[in-house]
Amino acid sequence: MTQTPWWRGAVIYQIYPRSMMDSNGDGIGDLPGIIQKLDYIASLGVDAIWISPFFKSPMKDFGYDISDYRAIDPIFGSLGDFDRLITRAHSLGIKVIIDQVLSHTSDQHLWFQESRTSKDNPKADWYVWADPLEDGTPPNNWLSIFGGCAWEWEPRRGQYYLHNFLKSQPDLNFHCAEVRKEILDEVEFWLKRGVDGLRLDAINFCFHDQQLRNNPAKPIHERKGRGFKEDNPYAFQYHIYDNTRPENIAFLQSLRALMDRYPGSVTLGEISAEDSLKTMAEYTTGQSRLHMAYSFELLVDKMSASYIRQTVETLEAGLKEGWPCWSIGNHDVVRVMSRWGGKNPDDKLARMLNAMLLSLRGSVCSYQGEELGLTEADIQQEQLQDPYGIAFWPMFKGRDGCRTPMPWEANSPHCGFSSAATWLPIPDEHRGRAIELQEKAPDSVLNHYRQFMQWRKQQPALRLGNIRFMDAPDDVLMFLREHEGERVLAVFNLSPVSKTVALASVNVKTLLDGHGFNSGAVTEGSLVIDGFGAFFANVSVAVDDKSAEQLLMAQPQ
Repeated sequence: MTQTPWWRGAVIYQIYPRSMMDSNGDGIGDLPGIIQKLDYIASLGVDAIWISPFFKSPMKDFGYDISDYRAIDPIFGSLGDFDRLITRAHSLGIKVIIDQVLSHTSDQHLWFQESRTSKDNPKADWYVWADPLEDGTPPNNWLSIFGGCAWEWEPRRGQYYLHNFLKSQPDLNFHCAEVRKEILDEVEFWLKRGVDGLRLDAINFCFHDQQLRNNPAKPIHERKGRGFKEDNPYAFQYHIYDNTRPENIAFLQSLRALMDRYPGSVTLGEISAEDSLKTMAEYTTGQSRLHMAYSFELLVDKMSASYIRQTVETLEAGLKEGWPCWSIGNHDVVRVMSRWGGKNPDDKLARMLNAMLLSLRGSVCSYQGEELGLTEADIQQEQLQDPYGIAFWPMFKGRDGCRTPMPWEANSPHCGFSSAATWLPIPDEHRGRAIELQEKAPDSVLNHYRQFMQWRKQQPALRLGNIRFMDAPDDVLMFLREHEGERVLAVFNLSPVSKTVALASVNVKTLLDGHGFNSGAVTEGSLVIDGFGAFFANVSVAVDDKSAEQLLMAQPQ
């Protein structure tokens, strides 16, 4: 019998290192601070941690602009600290996934410093360079996600270089074989140090169209934001030529071949494309590409049961043997409790959303603070650190509001995160959600998260099973999960008021408890479920629902 890979159905806890714990009193979180909090993280019951970038960087984009792939930035610690983190995490049964930003570097990287000097130096082709048009303007109409033109003039070469993000983040030229080889060497450096996986930032941005063709315009009714806002000019184009190019598949296969030399290691790709769900399926098909991928499709502004169902079903239809990874929050978007809960969200919403995410088919990325029900911090303009927010203020306030330090203690000057002023302010409302307070409250969001996580570990159907959605009233999400003959019905009420749900297609065999939710009332083929409630039961498919039987049997294992 083939053993299930550890990452299938795993819960991956995302750590934003600047904001987890400060160990040296400079107001910025660091690797020793993460080590201090690994016992807490282990208590959550997660399977792995994903640590956002901690590499040497000028921090123009807070670590996503790397100037040395093999060095730890001094603000975060040292390679010795990282080795100790790996050792301690592994001793607690926690896998370690690190961010790899492969499509671009910092303009302070030695590679770029050499490449920019001339058109004939050894690294002249390592970045994307292009001549101006006859009138001196950039070579095409490509735009940066962070605003404005994606091309920056370099007088030393008399050419433009491409940057899909900040102008201080020049894009590497993956059409150059030397670049591809070097990037794989940089990745292997960390695999040799014992990391268990890679979260691959903007992995569909590695290649560009060598003909530098213009992107076509996108009509207003088709503009949507996934990782950016609709009023960002980036949304005004179909991004056909500046990312998600067909050549990327061969590189992913080379990367997977490297990973396969380190058994148990995993790749998780971040996808932001014209059709992210289609690209997720394409990038994870077979056994020679990415292990998993996630996108911004559930990081949207409004909560809707129909949208969640449509998104998951669309991916499932195209995924075939691939494996999804879902998230409802990360370091790039407004915290889910504020996006989906409004100004004064109910703790019941936090409990339900965590349970809903943890019940979908696939693996899960859970962003630090979601286990506390943290809301978005209100950051004033003069306090902004994020260049994205500085550029688009006030229409877009940037990503600082979801990146504030973790509140460990309610009454300490800096919430127990640091002995000094913190790099971003900690909002007063987070003090009431401090970990020390939630530890003592049996019904807190934190303790409910732990309880649900432990219960989920005993439910193979939720971790590994197929999924089939069922029709339900508005604001109710209902689906079946099936694994090795066991069928679990999961129902989630996304509204604050109780709902009555017909159960015509299933026969309830056993109500499941131990998950921390009210079991609900099941009578005469219907369920009454609390506002922001969740319901779980072992069921059989009704005899007359052949379609459900066929769908469950047909889905990949």
